[in-house]
Amino acid sequence: MNQATAASPIDAHALYEKLAALGESGYDLDSCDRYAAMIAEVHELKRARRAVVLAHNYQRPEIFEVADFIGDSLELARKAREVRDADVIVFCGVHFMAETAKVFNPERMVLLPDLRAGCSLADSVTADALAERKAELAAIYPDLRVVSYVNCTADVKALSDACCTSANAVAIVEAIDSEHVLFVPDQNLANYVQSQTRKQIISWDGNCYVHHQITAAEVDRVKRAIPGIKVLAHPECRTDVLALADAVLSTSAMVRYARESDADKFLVVTECGLSDRLLMELPDKRFFKACKLCRYMKMITLPGVVDSLQNLRYEITLSDEVRDGARRALERMLELGA
Repeated sequence: MNQATAASPIDAHALYEKLAALGESGYDLDSCDRYAAMIAEVHELKRARRAVVLAHNYQRPEIFEVADFIGDSLELARKAREVRDADVIVFCGVHFMAETAKVFNPERMVLLPDLRAGCSLADSVTADALAERKAELAAIYPDLRVVSYVNCTADVKALSDACCTSANAVAIVEAIDSEHVLFVPDQNLANYVQSQTRKQIISWDGNCYVHHQITAAEVDRVKRAIPGIKVLAHPECRTDVLALADAVLSTSAMVRYARESDADKFLVVTECGLSDRLLMELPDKRFFKACKLCRYMKMITLPGVVDSLQNLRYEITLSDEVRDGARRALERMLELGA
């Protein structure tokens, strides 16, 4: 887990130099002056509320400036489990991620700055539908196990034998005690896992709309235009996109790869927020985008974080039954995929 680069408020000119380098609109000096004031306010509110801010790699660049930790789903799950000296957790991500933080912190207040920040992939599977499909398949495959990608709701996790992330999906499937695995809800990730294991993967019919709309033609066009570029692709992408990649990696593994690689040009094939993080953290290297924006991740804004801390909203709650079941599946993930 990488600690956020901004441990203290930053002045407007320094912030402008940092964000303007991303080449995106919306980061002029006036807007950066407003952001700098809000960043200072968030730091003050964190101290007053005894709060920590956890942020996913796909968040807006200005959110990174107030985050105590930035990472992918696996890293954030681990970090949420390790929170100690805080009364409040503000989760800058989407709803299922905030639920995971609550699963590991039943006594702490977990806040999501915007309740609209859901996930189309998580919406593709419900607990009722999973229970029905699980029963059907168990009659055919008595050894069936359910592995749920963390991009699902807590009640779906509670019906699973183990969770996984893109970083450890193959390891979890290989380690689980079954030759038949119902993998929910991402079909593209299930296809990737199937390519890496001899076990039989039965996939759910779901996908991340952000990754699924990235095409092989887009990636190939960039590869042809920039000789020597390294292509880093997320396993939620389609199979034909993954075939063009130099490495298929989770978002934080992409960060490590780019940091450690001798190459200086990368095509980042995932949600665009990661490219922003890489540009900010590794300014001496060049990052090109064959990516799309996630409308749900971008619902989290800096003014929203200020409001969340000021007014303690919006709080995530879970029933004891769902929380206990989801925790069992998440702990199993951390045990098998360590």
